[in-house]
Amino acid sequence: MDQALALEIMRAGHHVMLTGPAGAGKTYVLNEFIRIAKNDKKYIAVTATTGLAATHIGGNTIHSWSGIGIHDELGPKFFEHLPKGRREIIEKTDILVIDEVSMLHDFRLDLVDSVARVVRKRPEEPFGGIQVVLCGDFFQLPPVNRREGVTGGFVVHSKAWAALDPVICYLHEQHRQDDDTFLEILNALRAGDIRRHHAEALLARTNAELGEGEITELHTVNVDVDRINQAKLRELDTEEVVYTMDTTGSQNYVDTLKRSCLAPEELVLRTGALVMCIKNSPERRYVNGSIGTVVGFEDSTNYPIVQLRSGKTLTIQPDTWELRDGTRKRASLNQLPLRLAWAITVHKSQGMTLDAARVDLRRAFVEGMGYVALSRVRRLDALSLSGINRMALKVSEDALAIDQGFRAKAAEAAKAFAPLLEAAKKRPKEKNPKANAEGWAAKIEKMRETYPNAYKPWEEAQDALLKEKFLQGVHIEELSKLLGRHEGSIKMRLQKHYGEDLIVL
Repeated sequence: MDQALALEIMRAGHHVMLTGPAGAGKTYVLNEFIRIAKNDKKYIAVTATTGLAATHIGGNTIHSWSGIGIHDELGPKFFEHLPKGRREIIEKTDILVIDEVSMLHDFRLDLVDSVARVVRKRPEEPFGGIQVVLCGDFFQLPPVNRREGVTGGFVVHSKAWAALDPVICYLHEQHRQDDDTFLEILNALRAGDIRRHHAEALLARTNAELGEGEITELHTVNVDVDRINQAKLRELDTEEVVYTMDTTGSQNYVDTLKRSCLAPEELVLRTGALVMCIKNSPERRYVNGSIGTVVGFEDSTNYPIVQLRSGKTLTIQPDTWELRDGTRKRASLNQLPLRLAWAITVHKSQGMTLDAARVDLRRAFVEGMGYVALSRVRRLDALSLSGINRMALKVSEDALAIDQGFRAKAAEAAKAFAPLLEAAKKRPKEKNPKANAEGWAAKIEKMRETYPNAYKPWEEAQDALLKEKFLQGVHIEELSKLLGRHEGSIKMRLQKHYGEDLIVL
């Protein structure tokens, strides 16, 4: 099924399972649907199974949205203790999106279904009448079962799945890999049919040279990643520049957002550091996974100047991540959308497209891990293997069976819903609100005509002056003029120092 038809099926209000291989464009279609639904004034709850996945789509976790948290069952007083604000959010939700659904246990989807039915007082309808859009690939990382918890499997085995009976939208186009040999290997991995010539082609990439410059390494455990990044940074003899994260919101929500985001609380850079963009640029100057080297720092702002592998050189400016609960913003953080890129974990690489990678799969410990790691790059000649074990080449037998059923159902759906594409051609063309938007750099430049220090890092001297003058009773308008920053920025900075409940006059 192509992206256009999948989008039309979702727009028509059907429950949907959006799936397909890595690089098929699932995230793109999902984001388009979210944008359209918001433009149509629908109340859309955007969630994911992990905090990291949630930050990629600007939402929160399904566990938080439903109120189930980390629990494996609904206790006898669950609904009695469910906060009023949580109930209101569930009650007014029109559409529920759950991304990276391969990592959600079947019994937890049942819990979410039960909560929605009871809270919305519509016990006979799946999810209390909410349109549900699930997204994910069951060949990627599966649900994690812990010894002390309830054991579960993929969501397709849940009662909620059977009640939903979602339309299967299986995207088949490939937008990442452009190497037929490599694509054949990845497809063989998905089919559980790795042949000798596939394995030999992979093993031929053992310790392969990847041209000039440093290459990002993918590892299976955090301890290796942290050790490599810090050691590499210490090797540089250039001056270090530190960028500290700014946050807004209640501390519990801020802490959740920090844990969920790839942006470090304190980012230390030096000229010569290998870095990775960890967010898509609004102006499409870079994407999540773009690799580059810090070649200097901008004089006026001290922001890093990064030369990307594509050859483009640009100044990276701060960006914002938000923790949203429906339309409510619970927390936000502001930091450069960069992290050190000498190494990253396979888990955190999900959703990224890397120009090249050196992959160490000797300690792969779960089915699907090898597929996730290998599918980050576009071509076989962009891959270098440090090692690989048998687990790295395994995929779940359950995922194989599910995939076969999905393909058949998606083919039927493509025929049944084909008329939606014809109807879509008659729909008036939508105006893209971002099409004529000014670039971020232009916005900043214009803002600095009034506020010279807008979006510049807070220096210690400025921070000290802010606190001194505020305690002396200086009005916020005067603080704004004195410090060259917008009044909103002044308020957020003061709330950071003195707490969310601070009233600024």
